[in-house]
Amino acid sequence: MSSTSKSRALVATADVTKLVTDAAATNGAQAQKMIEEGAVQARVAMEKGMEQAQKAAADLKKAADEAVEFSRGNVEAFTQSAQLYFTGVQDLSRQMMAAMQGLSDHAMEGARAISGAKSLKDVAELQASLTRAAFEKSLGDATKLREAAMKLAEESFAPISARVKVGVEKLARPIAA
Repeated sequence: MSSTSKSRALVATADVTKLVTDAAATNGAQAQKMIEEGAVQARVAMEKGMEQAQKAAADLKKAADEAVEFSRGNVEAFTQSAQLYFTGVQDLSRQMMAAMQGLSDHAMEGARAISGAKSLKDVAELQASLTRAAFEKSLGDATKLREAAMKLAEESFAPISARVKVGVEKLARPIAA
């Protein structure tokens, strides 16, 4: 090989080496930049994902707390309703016993009056009068008991009705929103 050929080969080799070195430096810098940008994008995506997960967890906790509170209100309403019902049933029982006692007293008075009657006509008149009075008293007592039973039903179901209303309002809220 001649010296010009050798020098050309050296120049060509130096040019190729420079090109390879420059390309490696450029590509390395680009690769480094891409890695750094990818890391930044991954960090941003992770942070955004964590924020969304934290928000979802907070929303879920809030919904669970609301469900627990709503359930607690339901239990309280059922407890109050049961207390009102049993207290009312006791009162109704007392009223019914008082009505029965009144009818029993009325029957005893009637029996005394009939035993003191002087004639069959007096017995028939007393019997008719006592029967009419007992029937009227029974109707009056039955009306009072019916009204008390209706009042008891309304009062004992009022707490449950109120909870149903709250539940309907809670269900309607997300639909309207």
